[in-house]
Amino acid sequence: MNWIAVAIGGALGAMARYGVSMLVFDAASHKFPYATLTVNVLGSFLMGTLFVVIVEKAMLPPEMRSILMVGFLGAFTTFSTFSLDALGLWQNGHLVLALVYALGTVVLCLAAVSVAAWLTRLFLI
Repeated sequence: MNWIAVAIGGALGAMARYGVSMLVFDAASHKFPYATLTVNVLGSFLMGTLFVVIVEKAMLPPEMRSILMVGFLGAFTTFSTFSLDALGLWQNGHLVLALVYALGTVVLCLAAVSVAAWLTRLFLI
């Protein structure tokens, strides 16, 4: 049953990622990968929230971890696209942008997951 939950969550996460990418891509510059940065930071924030709600506080059944954390967020966020975007910036002569993007993504995603976990714990106590 977990396989089906992961598959359903993955399909929904992939569609959500595509939707966010289309919204951000249409509104942003084509030089910087704003869409990938957006889904990775948003996904990290959601991961922090879901970790507290599902794992720490058990406010949702453990099966929700498979559909939401593994399936949905696993497909919604993407390290492979992040890596390709950073490489593309670098290979196109935008070394500073590549470094800003790579470091910014890591810092923002760590901050997002930390802040989300902190806020969720704060409001659930």
